[in-house]
Amino acid sequence: MGELYIPIIVIFIMLFLLLRTRKTVIARKIIKKRKMEDDTKMIELAKRFIGKACLIYSFDSSHQFQGIIKEVSDGAILVENGGTIEAINLDFVIRIREFPKNKKGKKKSLVLD
Repeated sequence: MGELYIPIIVIFIMLFLLLRTRKTVIARKIIKKRKMEDDTKMIELAKRFIGKACLIYSFDSSHQFQGIIKEVSDGAILVENGGTIEAINLDFVIRIREFPKNKKGKKKSLVLD
């Protein structure tokens, strides 16, 4: 009975590794495509949000940044959140949006995307 679990565990590990490598290959293809195209499009779009509270989404759905965009340079965005400043690589950014507000003009406490 114990020998039956070993092949099942090996199959699950192989599936996990296959899905993980597939995600990185897709991300690399998108980055390569962006580098070949005119890279200034995303920079110009990001400059529209300077001084605004924004949500910034990256390739990996578990990475979402929020804060006020302070500066946009050639390959990065500087974001201030709670007194700390973060630099986010523009190659990994797929979406930038202004922080949603409710009817009274205040920030929504819960954002579901």
